[in-house]
Amino acid sequence: MGLLIYGLVNSAILAVTALGFSLTFGISGIANFAYGGFYILGGYLCWSLINVLGLPHPLSIILTLVIVGVLGYAIYWLVIFRIRGVMLNEAIATFGLGIAFLEILRWMGFIGFHYNLPVFVKGSIKIGGIYIDFHRLTIIGVAIALVFCLRVFTRHTKIGLACRAISQEERTALSLGINSDFTAALSMAIGSALAALAAIAILPTGTLSIDRGYDVLIFALAVGIVGGLESTLGVIVASLILGYLQTAAAIYVGTHWTMIVILAAITIVLAVKPSGLFGKYKELEERV
Repeated sequence: MGLLIYGLVNSAILAVTALGFSLTFGISGIANFAYGGFYILGGYLCWSLINVLGLPHPLSIILTLVIVGVLGYAIYWLVIFRIRGVMLNEAIATFGLGIAFLEILRWMGFIGFHYNLPVFVKGSIKIGGIYIDFHRLTIIGVAIALVFCLRVFTRHTKIGLACRAISQEERTALSLGINSDFTAALSMAIGSALAALAAIAILPTGTLSIDRGYDVLIFALAVGIVGGLESTLGVIVASLILGYLQTAAAIYVGTHWTMIVILAAITIVLAVKPSGLFGKYKELEERV
């Protein structure tokens, strides 16, 4: 029962962590390697709004998402726009920005166990003899809500349909008057905001740590690689697979094996099916 419940929670955490990364790549083809930096930046920004400025928790969450989203939008135009299309340069530039975010926060003194975000709902419940707190159950709800909202956005809104058009056939979309740079900048903004949302949802289960940003990038990459970077369904399935594998490793072998499971999964999938379980590079309609 512990494996069943905590495996599901861990899978939800991985899904929430990876959705923003997958969305940005699926729409614009940009691998946002600054994702871990946005994640930790969102966590510390929300903490600062609550504890330094004294703002209410809900308002702090909204402001954090807006600020981080605007930052992601600005970074596209200031940095990525100039090197768009050169994937190696995009990866190097975004990875460098991510490290800069993390190390600037470290330099500013955001180190210690007293940096904690408040939980959404206090209390716990006993399920099948296993106690689990309400906040972890809320993370499952957040994962389901995000998948539903992203599906509605990409299939039932004009901007979302424009994003799908760009991801499927950029030249044809351009001929129809769709601005590819705007949609790419928008995907960067939404992906960055989702990274901050993931931090706000997940970090209350532990403490804020600068080094966590590097782990988050690895987890997001692992889920994307295993499931297919351009496939939302792949993200969900990969999150379930990796979430339960990590939980089983932690319960039956040792907690230090959780990262080994992730790295082994990346290696195996790249060797057997480089596009991922649901990756279909030639079927572009599956990218969003």
